[in-house]
Formats: sequence, structure tokens, C-alpha cells
Amino acid sequence: MMDFEIWQWALFVLATVIIGMSKTGIPGLGILAVAVFANLLPAKEATGLVLPLLIFADVFAVLFYRRHAEWKYFLRLFPWAILGVFAGYFALKTIDDVQAKIMIGTILLIMLVVHFVRKSKEAKLEKKMVESGAWFAPFVGIAGGFATTVANAAGPIMILYLLAVRLPKMAFMGTAAVYFLILNTFKVPFLLNLDLITTESLMMDLYLLPAILVGAYTGKKIIHLVDQVLFERLALLLTLLAALKLFF
Repeated sequence: MMDFEIWQWALFVLATVIIGMSKTGIPGLGILAVAVFANLLPAKEATGLVLPLLIFADVFAVLFYRRHAEWKYFLRLFPWAILGVFAGYFALKTIDDVQAKIMIGTILLIMLVVHFVRKSKEAKLEKKMVESGAWFAPFVGIAGGFATTVANAAGPIMILYLLAVRLPKMAFMGTAAVYFLILNTFKVPFLLNLDLITTESLMMDLYLLPAILVGAYTGKKIIHLVDQVLFERLALLLTLLAALKLFF
């Protein structure tokens, strides 16, 4: 796993910086990092490699924003997310790497659609969806648990939910931070059981940890400054291209 070209290492480092930034400054950007890792590595190995990096970045997000967390939203989602994790575990247990690559590409494309729906004018109806539909939190929890287990790609689903309940920006960041730290930690035994987290993958994570630090502190600095619209558009375009590449 460690025998890569310089340009591949450069992409690994860039994707890891993006993970840190997505946790502390630009929510949703992490989907691009998922796509990069899944294109550079066998898809299932990428899922196991990325998880410890996500947890390390989650720790920084919790340190920065924990006092803003709204725990009632965590409690509404997490029990359902557990069901999604189990479903994702059994999916990973039964599919091969080619199927995993197609599944991850499909999840990324679905997440992009979710993102654009969230950004559309119809997003004004989200409040009514939350208030009138008892199905909304269970759906988000299960879908997010499945997507994060199979592809570490639950970010856009969580974004959809937290924006739908109209959380202020800092409450949004704090709630997402504690949710993903606990959920990602909960996933560890499942990926260990599948041999997707290995001594070799953890060694590679160790090399990449400094990039998480850079990304986490960069995200914290730019959260109030970045032109998020332009940045998101570029990230989404690159993610779309990377997701499509997984099918070929």
C-alpha cells in the first residue's frame, strides 16, 4: 500500500488536508476527499484507510465547536444510524472491490444530487418536511449510517438534515462534530472485522496525520472568510468527475 508515485502521494496529502478543512471550515467538502482516495486505492481499502483520518479530524472539530452542539438532534439520528452501519457492514462483507467501487461511485452521485436539491428553491420546503414527516430523521439516520460505512460519504446527508432544521452555523458545526466523532468511532470494530483497517493502513494514516492538522486549522481560520459558493462549485465539479471515473 505504501509504494506510490510522488504525484499519488501529493493527491493523498491534498485529500487529507481537505478532510481536515471539511470538518472545521467547509462542511460537505469531504466528499471530494472520499472520491480521491477511492480512485487512488482499491475501493474497500480506501474506506478503511480514510476512517482513522476522519476520526482524527473529528477530534479537532469537537475541540473547536463542542460547546455549540445541539444534542437533541444527535439523539434523534444516532439510533437510526446504528441500523445503517449494520446494513453497510453486511454490504461490504458480501461485495467485491469492483462492486464496492461502483457502489461508492453511486453513493457519491446520489450525494451530489442531494446537495443540489438542498441548494435548490425546493429547499425552502425542508422545514415542512422535518415538522410534518416522522420519517425524516429515521431516513437520514439509516441512509447516513449506510453511506458512511460503505464509503465514508454521509456528510451531504447530515448537511441536508442540519440545514433542514435551521441550525445556526456554529450550532451546525458543533452538532456535526460530535455526531461524526461518535459515529465514526462506532464504525471502527466493523471495519477491523472486515480487515479494512490494518497495520499497514494505520502506518499510512500516521504519515498523513500532519495534513489533517494543516486542514483542520486552515478550516478554522477561513470559516468566516471563504467564498464558499465558488469553493463548493469547484469541489462538486471535481467530485462529479472522480465519481464518474469510478465506473470505468
